[in-house]
Amino acid sequence: MSDMKITFKNPNEILEFVNTVSKYEFDMDIKRGRIIVDAKSLLGIMHLGLNSEMELRVHSDDCEELQKKIAKYAA
Repeated sequence: MSDMKITFKNPNEILEFVNTVSKYEFDMDIKRGRIIVDAKSLLGIMHLGLNSEMELRVHSDDCEELQKKIAKYAA
């Protein structure tokens, strides 16, 4: 399991993020406050809002490639 702090500045970043993480088979969640959504859910992430720090939890130990691809969203 791996955790990473992320943030999105505009809706296009969320769309790019969802398209990227959807290519991976392992489960991922994004948490902001008490709300947890599926990281592959476009509407779920949009519900969390923009310009807020969120915690991405990847349920896999083999996620180094993914972390490199989404590094631009790091908070």
